[in-house]
Amino acid sequence: MGKLLLTTADAIGQALVARIAAGEFHQGDRLPAERELSEHYRTTRITLREALGQLEQQGKIYRELRRGWFVAPPRLIYNPLHRSHFHAMVERQGRVAETEVLDARPVTLDHALAQTLAMHPGEEAWRISRLRRIDGRAVLYVEHYLNPIWFPGLLTADLTRSLTELYSQRYGIQYGGVRFTILPGPLPAFAAPALKVAAGSPGLFITRINRDQHNRIIDCDHEYWRYDALCVDVEA
Repeated sequence: MGKLLLTTADAIGQALVARIAAGEFHQGDRLPAERELSEHYRTTRITLREALGQLEQQGKIYRELRRGWFVAPPRLIYNPLHRSHFHAMVERQGRVAETEVLDARPVTLDHALAQTLAMHPGEEAWRISRLRRIDGRAVLYVEHYLNPIWFPGLLTADLTRSLTELYSQRYGIQYGGVRFTILPGPLPAFAAPALKVAAGSPGLFITRINRDQHNRIIDCDHEYWRYDALCVDVEA
């Protein structure tokens, strides 16, 4: 294909979308380097990056730090009203889920976390930090904070498993009520590197405070999602 003269970001974006639709690039494929694309379209890097940024906002492509641009897969459909663990939710949508444990240790609660867990500041809780992938792509960094009184010995278990299943099978604890908070915002420095984006990149922050079948607060989750990986869809 010869070089094209496209002078606007919109036109370049349309041309790239057409190439994706024609099958030149498939889901998960890396796009040519920015230098190659700017030469191909005979445009400046500034205009090219504007075009790529527009496609990223539309969910057509995504960027990984120091790796380049990739054709985006469909967003995961996420319904907070469905009590389903990550692996089950992903697999129901025909995707492959993976969990990596980054850290698991006791931590001392500050005032805010203690209040969330109905505990006291200075008490110890268990924090489990995990990275979740869909089809090999890192999309979610999550920190689980657990009240250890309900889960003796849990830190020695296989924490790549679903905590929902682990709670049920090992402790007879079922999830009951839940409170969600969903906020857009910049990804913090402790979560962004695992998601292969720069700190401050757009993200979606979801907090879940979970109760068991006896209405006791048992844990809370701090979820940091790549904003381009998720579609929150609720039908009440």
